[in-house]
Order: sequence, then C-alpha cells, then structure tokens
Amino acid sequence: MAVPIRTAVTALCASLAAALLTTAPAQAEQHDRHDRHDQSWSLSKGARAPRAQVTLDDTTGTLSLAVSREGRTVIEPSPVGIVTEHADLSKDLRFLHRKDRTVEERYRTKSGKRLDRRVRMNETRLSFATAAGARLDLVVRASADGIAYRYVPPAGAGDVLGETSAFNLPPDAKAWLGTYRADNEGQFAQYTAAAAPTGEYSPQALFSTDGGYTLLAESDLTGAYSGARLAHTQGTGGYQVKLADERVTSDGPLATPWRAMVTGDLATVTRSTFTDDLAPASKVRDTSWIRPGTVLWTWLAGGREAGQSLDAQKAYVDYAAERHWPYEAVDAGWYYRPGEWDVTDPDWQSDSWMPELVRYARAKGVGIVVWIHQRDLDTPAERAQWLPTLEKWGVKGVKIDFMNSEAQPMLQWYDTILAETAVHHLMVDFHGSTIPKGIQRTWPQVMTLEGVAGEEKRTNTAAHLTTLPFTRNVIGSMDFTPGAFQRVGLRPNSDAAEVGLAVAYESGLQMLAGTPESYEARPLARAYFDQIPAAWDDTRLLAGEPGQEAVLARRSGARWFLGGIYAGAARTAEVPLSLGPGRWLVETIRDGADGLVQDRRVLRGGDTLTVDVVANGGFAGLACPWRPGITTCHR
Repeated sequence: MAVPIRTAVTALCASLAAALLTTAPAQAEQHDRHDRHDQSWSLSKGARAPRAQVTLDDTTGTLSLAVSREGRTVIEPSPVGIVTEHADLSKDLRFLHRKDRTVEERYRTKSGKRLDRRVRMNETRLSFATAAGARLDLVVRASADGIAYRYVPPAGAGDVLGETSAFNLPPDAKAWLGTYRADNEGQFAQYTAAAAPTGEYSPQALFSTDGGYTLLAESDLTGAYSGARLAHTQGTGGYQVKLADERVTSDGPLATPWRAMVTGDLATVTRSTFTDDLAPASKVRDTSWIRPGTVLWTWLAGGREAGQSLDAQKAYVDYAAERHWPYEAVDAGWYYRPGEWDVTDPDWQSDSWMPELVRYARAKGVGIVVWIHQRDLDTPAERAQWLPTLEKWGVKGVKIDFMNSEAQPMLQWYDTILAETAVHHLMVDFHGSTIPKGIQRTWPQVMTLEGVAGEEKRTNTAAHLTTLPFTRNVIGSMDFTPGAFQRVGLRPNSDAAEVGLAVAYESGLQMLAGTPESYEARPLARAYFDQIPAAWDDTRLLAGEPGQEAVLARRSGARWFLGGIYAGAARTAEVPLSLGPGRWLVETIRDGADGLVQDRRVLRGGDTLTVDVVANGGFAGLACPWRPGITTCHR
C-alpha cells in the first residue's frame, strides 16, 4: 500500500529535525551540561524586578511559565507550547540546553510616552526536543518592567495549528477586561479573574494580584503570524491564547510574536515602553519628515458634509492656521462622489479639489491628512495609484479605515502598506484596526491607531475612560479623538475632563474632535490646546486606580502638562505633585458653575495639588518652574 503523502512528509521532516539535532555544535551542548537534569529555570533583571520561572514536567514533558515579583504571585504556572503541522511541541519534551545573553539598546521614537528609550533585558533561550527529534526553542526575556516569551520552532515545522499558551491568574485577582471585537473597540469593565463571563477578550487585559499589576500584551506581530485574543471560561482564572486563524501559514523559519506581561506597580505599568522595546528596530532610515502634532479633525464637527466641500475645508484650514495647529484632517466623503471619478482613467486625479486644498493649507502653514478606505488600498494597482498621487499632491498623512481583522492575510497587508507609506513619506493613522503591538518602533510613521472605543462611541462610560490609560494606551498611541465639547449628552464626562483627555491620552497625531464654535465658547480650553506640544519627553502617573481615576503628567522641555479624569461622585481631588524638587507654578482648568475656571498657585515639588472635580469630571493643568515674576506657564 502506498504511504499517504502527509505521512511521508511528516516522517521526512522528523528525520531532518533529528539530523539537525544530532549535528548541533558540541559547544552548544556543553553550554549548560551541568543543569541537563534541572527541570526548572528562572530569569529576572534584578531583585525587585519580575521573575519568570519555566518548569518542565518530568512525567508529561509539558512546559509551564510562572511570574512572581519580590516573592509574590503575578502569574500562576501557565501552559506554554505550540502545535505545528508536523509536530506537537506542547508535550513530551526533553531539555537540551540553555543559552543566556543580555539585550541592551538605545533608540529614539517620533511619538509616545517619551522620545528617548533605553532597553536593558536579560534573555534566556531554552532548547527542547521531542522523542522524534522535533525541536523547540523557548525564548524568554526579563526587564525591570516585564516578562515576555516567544516560540522559535525549527525550519520545516510547517504551518502552525495553534498554541497551548495561557495565563493563569489567581481566581480573586482584580481584572479589567475589554470584550474582544475585530476592530478592538470593546469597552473595558472590571471583574475578578474567575467571575468574568465566558467569552473572548482583548489581549490587552489588566490584572491586579499580590505581586502588583500586570498588563497582558503582545509585540512584534507581523504577517508571518496571526493576531491573538484571550478565551476565558467563567469560574476559572485561566485565559487561553486563541489565534485569529485556525491555521497559520509558515513556509520558513518562524519566531512567533512575543507574549508579554508588563508588570510592576501601577505607575511602572502606565509609563512602560516594554512592548515597543521588544519590537524590531526602525525600518525607516530618514525620519525627518515624520512630525507629530495637533490635528483639527472635522468628522464629529459636521465633517460628513464638509468632506464634500472645498469651501468648508478651507474654513477649517483657516481655523487651524489661526490656532497654529499643524494639521487639518479631511475625513470620508472627499472622494466618494458617485459617478464623478473613474480611477482607471490615467487623468482621474485632475477631477479632485484636494490638490487645491493642500496648496491653500501649505501657504498657511497647515498640513493635510486624508481619510481613505482600506478597500481602496488592498491591491498593488490601487496602492500604485493612490500613494504616489497623495505624495505628489503634498498630503502629509493618511487615515486608513476599516481593516477590522487580525487574521494573517490582513496582517500581511499591514506589512505591505507600512513599507509603502514609508517610501511615499506618508504618516499613518489606522482606524478600525489592530492595536500597536510594537508597530510604532519598527514603523515610526505610524503616529496613532484607533483600536479603542473612542469619542465616536455613544456608549462610553466614565469608568471606561479612566481605565484606558492603564490598558489600551499603555502599549502605544491611541486615537481617541478628544475635545468634542459639542457632543453634550453623548459623552459621560465634563468639559474640564474633556480638556484633560488631550493629555491623559497620548497620540502622535492628537485629533481634536470639536467644532470651531465649541472652542470659541471655551477660550480656556482653546488656549490650553494651543499649548499642547507635538511629542513628550517623559510621562508619569501622579494618581490613579483603573475605573476610578487617572491623573497623568507629561513633560515637554521644562513644562509638565497634567490630565486628570474621574468616574463617580464629585470630590476634591488630591494629587501628589511628583514633578521634581523646587517651586512650581501650577495652572489648572476645572469645571465651574458657569463654565471652565482657571486657578493658579505656587507649590513645592511633593506637595498635594487639590482640585474640585464635578461628578464624572476632571481637570487639565500646566506646571512650570516658578521664580519671582513668573505669572503664567503659557507661551
């Protein structure tokens, strides 16, 4: 009887893997001969840093990984393993050897919590094999603010059929979870790890245990793999990694995305850049054309109609120029006029008023960002039409919408569009999209991504708003689009809290969603937005508890901008002014009986800043070093 093709291929791959195993260099085999029989390995970056403990079960040959911090539980022993087309690399494993190295890097970003970054990690590569000779390398990294691991199966392992990876939490651990959606726009709510309803959740899940706070995340996700979500069954503390694809195509060497655990106290987690630090270095050599900044976004300001009107867009440009805001965004409608354009016509570009708008805006010092649907960029021919044309017109950036998938084919599209927008010097804002996952380090023209239940969502709660700085915004820029003062009754927060969102939420392109009329009616908010810088030198959490309050301070030069948001009853907020020694002039904007009110006071570093906050309210602030004669921090 003929041997089935799949059986023959499997046997051949197993033989090749065994041959590779037996011919491994003797030096590697000798590297850790002394712990050949040790079935547990640990890794940490320091005494107070999180510690990973990998254990190989002698009976089943299965791997587990646990995380602790200063001797207290962060993640309970959790399954680790991957299943490929030709080998089950989740069981019947035996230990081969261990290699250790340090990872030290410096890099600079164009946006984010701080521009200058320094990476210091310890890395351990643990090599295992099945009885048939199929090999698996488990790579674990430890830093002061996180633990991460990834799988490196051998070449020829075939397609990936799934992971056994999971995260086991103490059942009573506090949990802040967002229901999974393909557009990553689920709202966050608080549960305990075991009590959360059965279902699928965003991979950016936050937990509080005896060992501190831990945000689950992933990094270095590309079209070589598939996006992940967390599957949970009520009554247990387990969260299983579930891939978007039942089968991940792989025709060569593979390193899976990092499964990351950002770990520490809440301040450490909030200011962490761990997922960026894990990602590959920038693929864009010249980044001089990438310039973050404030954007006048017109969609929620009535832009549905304005998108089809050159005169309306010129008026918005005029307002952005008056305010010295560097960009204006033209959303949907500007090229969807039925029957007007035939993009197969070589001269189709001549029908657009966009070049005229770009020229008009350029003369006033304003750059134009344009919305475009992903379906109009999903083929090589369409990209060859659109991207060079937008560059020729002088458009500064594209807001690409409606990907709504993290399956492998869509991730491969991301790989392509990222490379091509870099070539054509177009900054990118992704909507209906994946979440950052290290993308902004590797492709710095990505200024922001939606992947959040943002200002457009009428179902937002104040608790959701105060959870975002500790979940979604931890891992990268977030296009929430704050500033929609005109949406009274459609948002849960106060005007002062809305001003504070522009600082509490970091975004490389901060899309402000108000109308010019709403800004003019709130001159304190308008003047504050005029001061917001293009990028941040540092970020600190001054006070916070997910679902209740979040006060963040972001520094630009010598000045600190403060954004405070609260859920629940009115109160007098007390905020430690942890900005540094010396005296500080602090200006705050709060809600008053007849609108926004500004207060000024001089405080010392370490003093408590008190602000009266209305129900579901907040505040915005600006602090600068004080000396006699200084009366304002505004420039």
